[in-house]
Amino acid sequence: MADLMSNDMFLAFSTYATIVVLKMMFMAPLTGYFRITGKEDRKKMLQTNPDVERVRSDLNHTCHQNDLENIVPFVVIGLLYAFTGPDLSTALLHFRVFVGSRFIHTVSYLLALPQPSRGLSWVVGIITTFSMAYRVLTTTLFL
Repeated sequence: MADLMSNDMFLAFSTYATIVVLKMMFMAPLTGYFRITGKEDRKKMLQTNPDVERVRSDLNHTCHQNDLENIVPFVVIGLLYAFTGPDLSTALLHFRVFVGSRFIHTVSYLLALPQPSRGLSWVVGIITTFSMAYRVLTTTLFL
């Protein structure tokens, strides 16, 4: 364990993985905030508020759901990627681009920015994860 804590690659991965996991965790209280501050009609609950719905629109396409679908694979693949021994600067580029894309995705979702802002940020994040997965498979392919 001491070896991992002194490994720059593992520390870089841990930092960026923690940032995106915390961002994902922040989405649930954000929904609650919009409800508590009266941005959602609590009596009728038939009428929804667009601010709340941007965070929690329908079960399949919420910002939080999108985070789950993208951040969990990043954490798993990113950890495996870090163990393949890539160049630190290349790994940092992957980690930073992914984290940036998730923040841009969230901001564009919450502020209802016009497309293709949200779509492009999603594509950048998924390509980054696939790039790391490609490195993992080509480095450790054992079939």
